[in-house]
Amino acid sequence: MTAKLTSRLKIALAASAVFALGACELLAPVTPVPVPPARPSGLGVQPPAAVVEQSKASRDLAVYYARLQNDLLAQGLMRTDGGGPDTSYKSADLIRNFEQVVFYDEYGPGGGLTASTQGPGKLRRWDAPVRIKTAFGPSVSAPNRLTFSDEVAGYTNRLARISGHPISTTGGKANFHVIFASSDDREAIAQTIRALRPDMQDSTLNLFLNPPRSTHCLVVAYANAVGSQTYGQAIALIRAEHPDQLRLSCIHEELAQGLGLANDSPAARPSIFNDDDEFSLLTSHDEMLLKMLCDPRLRSGMSASEARPVLEQIANELTGGV
Repeated sequence: MTAKLTSRLKIALAASAVFALGACELLAPVTPVPVPPARPSGLGVQPPAAVVEQSKASRDLAVYYARLQNDLLAQGLMRTDGGGPDTSYKSADLIRNFEQVVFYDEYGPGGGLTASTQGPGKLRRWDAPVRIKTAFGPSVSAPNRLTFSDEVAGYTNRLARISGHPISTTGGKANFHVIFASSDDREAIAQTIRALRPDMQDSTLNLFLNPPRSTHCLVVAYANAVGSQTYGQAIALIRAEHPDQLRLSCIHEELAQGLGLANDSPAARPSIFNDDDEFSLLTSHDEMLLKMLCDPRLRSGMSASEARPVLEQIANELTGGV
């Protein structure tokens, strides 16, 4: 069996355009709609009064993902060491990989999974502070909620420290929502997402509600205004059926891709933005990509050609000119 973590789906939607981020990223127009009304505080997938019994379908998924994780680990994949002497890279590698990960899309127009034939786009990132909030489907137990929240909080602190951008978790008003839910929680997921983003395309909403088994997790990011290349909202879904390391790999990739490292590239190494499953957690290489993305010398909306001289300067600084 060949099962790839590359099939984790990443999607980014702007108010005026839709970008699917997965092994790569997608671009498709959407109809602009009025800004939705303010959401009530504490919005999230709320637990029921009674304990929810896990369905057979959800139990089968948990068994499948546990076997998948074991299979990948047995092949020496899903490394957590961040890279080493066997995965050296130079400034030219960083520049090439940054351009592929930030400026290109994998999926074409329409909000589906058709491969993109588009050329490079514009640099998209957050300029405002990122406030991350976790939400849970009714099937997620109280102990797991604490564990998952702690994992998101710890990784959020790392992202903020690396990037220099204000990124934090919150229990209040948020602009980046991370939902942990199982296949039993479709109704609650739909209710939450419709409240957060009533203009979401039906095809994208259906990916949240009925993701293929090969789709392990996904993220959607919206621009803060029509025609803008600056993100203002993101929604991620991570399956609650995942075993520990597969879940952590989803947290690492979805949050980073929701910040603007949207695409995957087969040339990126050592990296989680790659289809080969070699690494499961953010690497030293990926940390440098994040530093480059958030560097104030770059600006949202830059083309790849406009950004290249700045990227060369930043990459040389990060690698010591190597």
